[in-house]
This record gives sequence, structure tokens and C-alpha cells, in this order.
Amino acid sequence: MPGTRKLGRPTDQRLAMLRAMVTFLLEKGRIETTVARAKEVRSMTEKMITLSKENTLHNKRQVYAFVTKEAVSKKLFDEIAPKYLERNGGYTRIIRTGPRRGDAAEMAIIELI
Repeated sequence: MPGTRKLGRPTDQRLAMLRAMVTFLLEKGRIETTVARAKEVRSMTEKMITLSKENTLHNKRQVYAFVTKEAVSKKLFDEIAPKYLERNGGYTRIIRTGPRRGDAAEMAIIELI
């Protein structure tokens, strides 16, 4: 797994949260979250896009094992990955938006480029 941030959660909860956030990012195109979570989601999302650029059975099974919605996995292989065929990484952008009201956590928007 890329990154070493624990994000204040046990491993199973952390992986479930990251899978859900990656799925939502691929589905909607952008999400708002904390900076630490955004950095972790970026590494996992870029790994999924890199896998889906080569349309093999092995890569499909790896993506289907991580992304929680089958429709999003299909969208990843059919629509998202072909846009990035000539690009070698850097598929996402993190924009810091300032502190969150309440606990002052640094917030960010992560989006597909």
C-alpha cells in the first residue's frame, strides 16, 4: 500500500474509507476532504488509473477488487483511462481550501485533471 499515514483508524477501517473515497472520486470527478486523506486518495487513484490504461484481465481483476462499484470500474476502463494514455502519472490535482470550521483541520479539494 502506498503511503504510511494511519489517519487515526485501524487498518480495516482505513482501507474501507480509502476504497470508498477512490470510488467516489472516480465517479464524481472531485471530492472535498482533509489534506492528509487527499494525499492518500491521490496515490491510490493514480494506481487504479495506471492499471486501467492497459486493458488486460489481470488489471481488470485488480481494479474490480479495489473499486467498490462495478459501474465505476467500467467507467474507469472505458472513459477515464483512455483520456490519460499519453500521460505518465499526475492524473489528480489537490487544491487546499483552508481550515475546516469546527476543528480547524486543513481542507482540500482533490479532482481529476
